[in-house]
Amino acid sequence: MSKNLEVKEMNQNIFLGLRNIPSLNYHRPGTLKECLDLIRTFKSNSKILAGGTDLIPAFRAGRLFMSQEGHLIDVNGVKELDYIREEQGTIKIGALTRLAEVESSQVIRKRVPVLGQAIAQMGSLQIRNLATIGGNLCNASPAADSAIPLLALDSIVKVANSERERLIPLNDFFTGPGKTVLSDDEMLVEIQIPLSNASGSCVFYKLGRRNAFTLSVVSIGVYVEKEGNRVRNARIALGAVAPTPMRAHNGEKYIMSKNLQREVIEETGRIVSEETKPISDVRASAFYRRQMAFILTKKALNCISYS
Repeated sequence: MSKNLEVKEMNQNIFLGLRNIPSLNYHRPGTLKECLDLIRTFKSNSKILAGGTDLIPAFRAGRLFMSQEGHLIDVNGVKELDYIREEQGTIKIGALTRLAEVESSQVIRKRVPVLGQAIAQMGSLQIRNLATIGGNLCNASPAADSAIPLLALDSIVKVANSERERLIPLNDFFTGPGKTVLSDDEMLVEIQIPLSNASGSCVFYKLGRRNAFTLSVVSIGVYVEKEGNRVRNARIALGAVAPTPMRAHNGEKYIMSKNLQREVIEETGRIVSEETKPISDVRASAFYRRQMAFILTKKALNCISYS
């Protein structure tokens, strides 16, 4: 059977198999300025190639179409976007940094270990060696695992075009499945984690259909600062339970200034589950996802209460 097979059903063309990657105009800038100039020139008629772990499969599966007049901008030569460093109380991660680099970084392990722990559960080692943290965020999957600890840590992203830069709270970055606030002439260049937001305890849990190489059915990141057993600050982030990675603001408000005791944890879990807006798909039903949001919230808060 041919790999490129098209059948007609109900007056629609349904594609089965793998497509060839389309012929595109290829560009490989060597600097960020060159990259931003290319994006400004071609705008929506261009795609950025970093790790390619989402882009190439989308081309091959027929989910992404571009004409032969389209432009592919390969940013792998822009080494100024590949770094992890601590500056003036902030962890800064370049958008081109590979997930494996984040996972193994001594700066991440020392300062924000929950991010490395979450990334270690993403895909396979081969995928993590290719995929970039910026690409995972810009793909804007509701199940983007790197987004959950970053949201729990109240991270900020820096985006830029050829004329200006702007800082955006990560909580405001996602607008829908596969959609972000980036305009046609912008790209994500940096992720910032203020260490003032990482002085408490933060945990991450991921529930999938198997133990590895799987998309999240539900994921959660919970950050809590305590005075004794009393909550001084809290952030609760969830993945795969809404159109975008989300913060559970109602649950956060409820738990503030309360002691982490059984009744409070139970009620927080209930409130968080009610905030979710899951869908039913091949991985899980909406009901199951809502119930797991409840259970994982309690699990995370119980873990923190005993830490």
